Amino acid sequence: MEPQLQKIIVLNFGGQHSALIARRVREAQVYCEVLPYDTPWEEIRKHGPAGVILAGGPASIFLERAPRCDSALFQGNVPVLGIGYGMHLMARQLGGKVEQGRCSECGRAAFTVLEREPLFQDECFDQKEGGYGWINQRDAVLEPPPGFKVLARTENGVIAAIGDDSRRLYGLQLHPAVQQTPGGMGILKSFLYHVCGCSPSWTPRSFVQYAVDKIKSSVGPEGRVVCALSGGVDSSVVAFLLDRAVGQRCVSIFVDHGLLRKGEAEQVVDLFGSRLKGQFIHVDARERFLKALAGITDPEQKRKIIGAEFINVFKEKALSLGDIAYLAQGTIYSDVIESGTVAGAAVIKSHHNVGGLPEELGFKLVEPLRELFKDEVRLVGRELGLPDAILKRQPFPGPGLAVRVIGEVTAEKLELLREADAIFCEEIEKAGLEQELWQYFAVHTGINVVGVKGGGRHYGPVVALRAVRSEDAMTADWAKLPFDLLERVSARITGEIPGLARVVLDITPKPPGTIEWE
Repeated sequence: MEPQLQKIIVLNFGGQHSALIARRVREAQVYCEVLPYDTPWEEIRKHGPAGVILAGGPASIFLERAPRCDSALFQGNVPVLGIGYGMHLMARQLGGKVEQGRCSECGRAAFTVLEREPLFQDECFDQKEGGYGWINQRDAVLEPPPGFKVLARTENGVIAAIGDDSRRLYGLQLHPAVQQTPGGMGILKSFLYHVCGCSPSWTPRSFVQYAVDKIKSSVGPEGRVVCALSGGVDSSVVAFLLDRAVGQRCVSIFVDHGLLRKGEAEQVVDLFGSRLKGQFIHVDARERFLKALAGITDPEQKRKIIGAEFINVFKEKALSLGDIAYLAQGTIYSDVIESGTVAGAAVIKSHHNVGGLPEELGFKLVEPLRELFKDEVRLVGRELGLPDAILKRQPFPGPGLAVRVIGEVTAEKLELLREADAIFCEEIEKAGLEQELWQYFAVHTGINVVGVKGGGRHYGPVVALRAVRSEDAMTADWAKLPFDLLERVSARITGEIPGLARVVLDITPKPPGTIEWE
């Protein structure tokens, strides 16, 4: 079955709630798309959704400009699941009573299931006490709307779930997508499978066929595409999708901006030069990027400069190759979220392949991975037959080491950072920890401190080590690395790199931090 025939629409009311819900729906192998909360029902209806999820958000419905969805959605004969804010909004718009700040619970709370069907069919709810969940405490439904019944309550009597089986409308005070809600995935699956009638048909194989068909349709039988190939997981998967879709009509351009890790440029040239059907071009633009970044210290400005230079290099090279109308790149969903281009999302940081694009690009964009999360991209890559050397490579930012050098980017800082990063990565891999970590890297902090080297006073830069565990890059926790490993890394970095004075460890989770420093 084609994946677009079974689609869940997730309405985004702000924050990262929608991204997390969408990821869980995909984990249940059901295709979904995220739309702005104020999308008109007629526009939603055109998608032919099997169901709609109001993903919640940080707002209160009592705020003067609280986001509202089209009320016609609730009369559309399509299943709707409101989560947190989405439940409060649905209850209020349909005639229920919602009270501001009534709920005293904050975070994890016990709840009792009053009716198991249709949402609480998972075996973890077999016990009479129900379970525990991460409860939204800002507002609470005091009385459900006419036609609804209470499906679950917290131990303090707060309504935790409501439903109207005849109209297939349901609401959850608890958040099923977070790890703090055991059985939360079972709740979502019950809604997807039993209420919406979806089947687990959204697989890497189905996506590959879907993406290939979509590329063919977009590009046409004669269109040529230039692929922005960095050698990372995302752009590599795009290149192989294009290889399957249009073959020799794709020209893959690898721009060596001089901001890659040690030995990485050589690896990219060796691998892709022999694997792709279409033309592979290596552009050495190291001096050009360093010149453009000279004197720049603001991280957002760095990102936008690098993005602009990337586009300029691609455009210049592509124009020299003849009639090419399309530019393909490896934008993924977390890039879009963090760049603030999804309605309701705050700008966390601009990504070079999102925020840096000029309005007059000159090419039509092809972004086949734009709605995929990183873990999905890896699964698709495995389906395409990409080697582990690519698939298991840790994520690397598009602007490269420029956002791991705090302050002005210089050739000297980059060389020092490459050596420190290579030592850290080598020791992580020797310890066999690389598959347990989402990312691990070094950062040139831009700070100089006093040290002692060669029996005398030394004044030099500080390098920070960053290692995190994550599932999708939307949240992350710092990795508790063994002390003996950290000791070896510190000794090697300070001993083998003459100019470096000190090594420190970053132990900040995301949030409040981000994975990268800039």
